[in-house]
Amino acid sequence: MDVANKSTMFEFVLLGLSNSWELQMFFFMVFSLFYVVTMVGNSLIVIIVIVDPHLHSPMYFLLTNLSIIDMSLASFATPKMITDYLTGHKTISFDGCLTQIFFLHLFTGTEIILLMAMSYDRYIAICKPLHYPSIISPQVCVALVVASWIVGIMHSMSQVIFALTLPFCGPNEVDSFFCDLPVVFQLACVDTYVLGLFMISTSGIIALSCFIVLFNSYVIVLVTVKHHSSRGSSKALSTCTAHFIVVFLFFGPCIFIYMWPLSSFLTDKILSVFYTIFTPILNPIIYTLRNQEVKIAMRKLKNRFLNFNKAMPS
Repeated sequence: MDVANKSTMFEFVLLGLSNSWELQMFFFMVFSLFYVVTMVGNSLIVIIVIVDPHLHSPMYFLLTNLSIIDMSLASFATPKMITDYLTGHKTISFDGCLTQIFFLHLFTGTEIILLMAMSYDRYIAICKPLHYPSIISPQVCVALVVASWIVGIMHSMSQVIFALTLPFCGPNEVDSFFCDLPVVFQLACVDTYVLGLFMISTSGIIALSCFIVLFNSYVIVLVTVKHHSSRGSSKALSTCTAHFIVVFLFFGPCIFIYMWPLSSFLTDKILSVFYTIFTPILNPIIYTLRNQEVKIAMRKLKNRFLNFNKAMPS
């Protein structure tokens, strides 16, 4: 029997975040609340950008796609974890495990490229404002989004193909609440050091390199903004600061997990929760609280909804 067929006979056990029943109920309530707020918050951003003509611009088009990816990232594993806390059924098939790995790397890989596209958009808008309409056209925005998904698919396929080659012949307990290569490959019957080098080269270095590029671009943008004192510059500073906060919160945990794949499981669990549950909920909060245009659009949508209810016959 070949390795791939042998692997598909296995069923993994997701150990989750804790064995304590009290903590599991606490996590169930907290993560259920976070998941609902994540879906509602990001859905609101998508709806607001679609219905408000003032937000039909490249930056908000990219922000809408970021919200869609965040909802997807929050949904690839969190609903199963919430259900597992209720049912006590914490197993996942080998195919299901590969599916989680695929979608995790699809959404994170896509978000990395999309964040770089958003950085490029702000760089052109602030450093080359006269050329902005010709450089960042609607066609370019669509191309950037399509390219981000293509890169995400290619990256996720490479991770799944790698996982399919791993021989599993021993323990099947995954010390996490979802499947990802840093924890799954440690169950393989091969030298984990070599696999760790693969993880560093394919995910860790890529994430670190992208973060360095993004960091440098935002430094250039912020330095440019600092030399202007207009109201528009203040708005640009607020927008770029919000973008950088999102970049830091997303890349920080990813870089740590994939640059040090053999680090402690407790640290990996905390960071995994952060970028799969906390970051998707923080994005709409950061953008709405720091963006005056979005807040105005939200008030307009609220007033339109209230007026519609008043106009309805009782």
